Amino acid sequence: MTASPPQAPPSGAPPRPQPAADGLVSAARRNLREIAHGLSHPSHPPVPPLANASGRWRRLLPYAAVLVLASIFVPVTLNVLTNEYGMAEGPAGLLTVAQTAPLLMLAHRPLQAWWIVFPADIVGALVLLRYADPQMSVWPWPAPTLICYLFVMLAVALRETRRTVVSVWALTCVASLVLHLGGTDRSNGTAGLLPALGAVFMVIGAVIRERGDAQRRLAEQETISEAERAQRTLLEERTRIARELHDVVAHHMSVITVQADSAPYRISGLSEEACEEFGAIAASARESLTEMRRLLTVLRSDGAEGERAPQPGLDRVQQLVEATVRAGLPAELSLPARLPDLPQAVDVSAYRIVQEALANVIRHAPGARTRISVTSDGAHLTVLVVNDRAEQPDSPLEPSGTGHGLVGMRERVRLTGGTLDTGPLPDGGFRVAARLPLTPATPEAPEDS
Repeated sequence: MTASPPQAPPSGAPPRPQPAADGLVSAARRNLREIAHGLSHPSHPPVPPLANASGRWRRLLPYAAVLVLASIFVPVTLNVLTNEYGMAEGPAGLLTVAQTAPLLMLAHRPLQAWWIVFPADIVGALVLLRYADPQMSVWPWPAPTLICYLFVMLAVALRETRRTVVSVWALTCVASLVLHLGGTDRSNGTAGLLPALGAVFMVIGAVIRERGDAQRRLAEQETISEAERAQRTLLEERTRIARELHDVVAHHMSVITVQADSAPYRISGLSEEACEEFGAIAASARESLTEMRRLLTVLRSDGAEGERAPQPGLDRVQQLVEATVRAGLPAELSLPARLPDLPQAVDVSAYRIVQEALANVIRHAPGARTRISVTSDGAHLTVLVVNDRAEQPDSPLEPSGTGHGLVGMRERVRLTGGTLDTGPLPDGGFRVAARLPLTPATPEAPEDS
């Protein structure tokens, strides 16, 4: 009686699960492929660890270190092989070059150096079976060979991934175990010493590498956070400017509405068409005010309410300076007795520039004497804020300036079409100079990206 072939699963039935053994075999093959790829492909470009260092001597330091190692281990290894083991100079020279010359590659290609040193050390151990005294000589790893190999393992741990590092250490353990089992008559064996010390060196190298990676990621994250903080400051300042402009424009639009609505009552003899035209002007002004309030609602943060007080101007700079003096910052104000009629945008921007400049002095140079000067030549308004060196240089509220306080000044100067000049002074102080035109500026067209 013949057995019938296995029946195919009915259509729509779930696939049969694969045996657990097949899954383990597939996982083992996949891991072996990944290990082989890691051992044959370095995880970093062939550049030294300090290639991006600022100082030239730091960039040359890895090359100097491997040159010193090679100059030490080449003669020492050759001397040990010829004198202690009695090996001929020719074979000893070849074996010395194979075991120590790859040290010169540790600065930029440590994994490739390991591929040369590891087989050379195994071949050297097999060759020493003919020369080594079973009772007196160290085998399979002579002292220079062992120390040289430890430096190779350290370099690999500093540059390669954890999987590759563990694989290198595992292959070293296997080679040491096989040689130990093949040379049981050797009383001074070092087969177990190399894996033990290699584990210590590789752990040290891995810790240093991961610490460096963590510091690099932290620096990158700080750079990103700083850029995001600057962008957020810019957006907040633009939103604030938009709210202030709303108040300025809303005032003029309200005046237009009142004038258009009251024109038929103030001016006698207007035709019906003229009255309708004034009514259309008033309706358009009201519609514009409604749209501006809707836009302001979008710009305002959630839960924030609009300010009830009018926007400040240069008429309130004296109060601002007095409040700053009471806060402990010596400040002097030079303001002309009479200023020309200022556009409201310029008036508000000048006040905010002085306010932000004084706030920066309090944050970064507490106690510094500050001089504020506001002048006008009829075409431009100049705002100058200069502070001396801090009287308390060791106690700034913000020891490292981020420059975010200047973002609002630049935005306001750009809004009015003026110029802003800021920078440190030779005596340690700081200078802020804004030049604002008194005539409306034409908005600049955005540049093509």
